[in-house]
Amino acid sequence: MRNAQNSSPAYDLTLPEVHLAPVVVASPHSGDVYPAEFLGAIDIDPHQIRSSEDAFVHLLAERTAEFGVPFLKARFPRAYVDLNRNADELDPAVIFGVARGAASPRIAAGLGVIPRVVANGRSIYRGKITRAEAEARLARVWHPYHACLSDLMAAARAQFGRAILLDMHSMPHDALGAALVGSKSKRPDLILGDRFGGAADREIVDLVHTAFEEQGFTVARNTPFAGAYIAQAYGKPNRGLHAVQIEIDRALYMDEAAIAQNDGFEDTRLRVTAALAKVIEAFKEPDAQPLAAE
Repeated sequence: MRNAQNSSPAYDLTLPEVHLAPVVVASPHSGDVYPAEFLGAIDIDPHQIRSSEDAFVHLLAERTAEFGVPFLKARFPRAYVDLNRNADELDPAVIFGVARGAASPRIAAGLGVIPRVVANGRSIYRGKITRAEAEARLARVWHPYHACLSDLMAAARAQFGRAILLDMHSMPHDALGAALVGSKSKRPDLILGDRFGGAADREIVDLVHTAFEEQGFTVARNTPFAGAYIAQAYGKPNRGLHAVQIEIDRALYMDEAAIAQNDGFEDTRLRVTAALAKVIEAFKEPDAQPLAAE
């Protein structure tokens, strides 16, 4: 956990020396910069607030710029602003001045763009925040991040004719039981979400699936994580925009209770890196320029 300064940017962006493929890799939930005013307003232990982080996911994927594609990482945590929600998913139970109406299932569960709860339904606040505070957070975090991601996707499509977002996430080990994979009942290590085919062409998802299986991961699709706002907003296959959400079991690389890397971290990092490199290589343009020599 890091403290935010007033000038803290919403994201970190690592660009390749030369764009070689239409892929964008992003980690919207691994931010760990917690504003002091936020920590002062919560009614939960600062360690518990981190249970909703996709801690260390950015470290699993950070080398992708070396392979010729951009890597975008959020700096602020999802407990502060959830980038995988629409900006209008405001929860009247946690924000003053928001009209009550037909709430989406996510808002009803306390998981709007300004979340009301973290893992296991634990309440974040001791009261409500103002509408002005909510809007200030969106202006500080949500809008800059999505403006950048939109620009990256547009640039990839303009250069290559299509754009493919690999959106990196993590899932608690106990978030799912055994899932049917092929002919065997086995807990998946990784779940790909493409909104049941609505967010990406099948050939793209198949390729991502194979790349991770070749690295020894057990892979399932869409259940129980099919993709939320980001997959829906950036996955428009008929427009040349594709989005694949990648959920990785936290137990593979971290101690969830301590929020610390475990003995499997380095092996998982190497395998995730190799899988992402394989995907990027598969989508390189035949006449793409190589990266400049160091």
